[in-house]
Amino acid sequence: MVSQKKCYCIGLTGGIASGKTAVSRIFQEQGCDIIDTDIEARIVVEPNSKGLQQLVDAFNDSILSDDGSLNRAKLREIVFNNVEKLSTLNSILHPLIQESVVKKIQEVKSSYCLIVIPLLCESSSYNWLDRTLVVDVRAETQLKRLLKRDSITNELASKMMGSQCSRQQRLKIADDVINNETTLEDLERRVKILHRLYKSF
Repeated sequence: MVSQKKCYCIGLTGGIASGKTAVSRIFQEQGCDIIDTDIEARIVVEPNSKGLQQLVDAFNDSILSDDGSLNRAKLREIVFNNVEKLSTLNSILHPLIQESVVKKIQEVKSSYCLIVIPLLCESSSYNWLDRTLVVDVRAETQLKRLLKRDSITNELASKMMGSQCSRQQRLKIADDVINNETTLEDLERRVKILHRLYKSF
């Protein structure tokens, strides 16, 4: 599928609210091209898209806002209370997202690119990646940050975390690990070390 990759591809993953965005932003500041699957996930379900129509077919039009766009809060509420529906959502979105990612890889200008994939541990679709970088924090830190970031209930936050791989499972697939429980200065230092390493490949 990506046999003609133009650059070295590194998958960046980590649990929800672990700090993937902060890490990818620092890499971008070093001149690395970033492909974020969360952004691609929004693009593939824009109004009048094939992806949005597939979601409506699967979950009905109650997941739409008045303007015809996807009501993400409503969809999140549905899927995180039903494992089967979460699986349905993933089976629709993941192929569309990966197709979009592969196209973006062909446009990369830097010597390597970072592909932000929150659910990398849960998917076998990205076995073509050259390397995996995990942003690591304790589960307690995740929960605290998630509650603050999304202003949701403890119950929903726990379900969202529980739908993902465990910390141990993520660490098991890692080639490199960045601990994100320290200062921003320390995070920047760690990223710069890895940036120098990745440029050498």
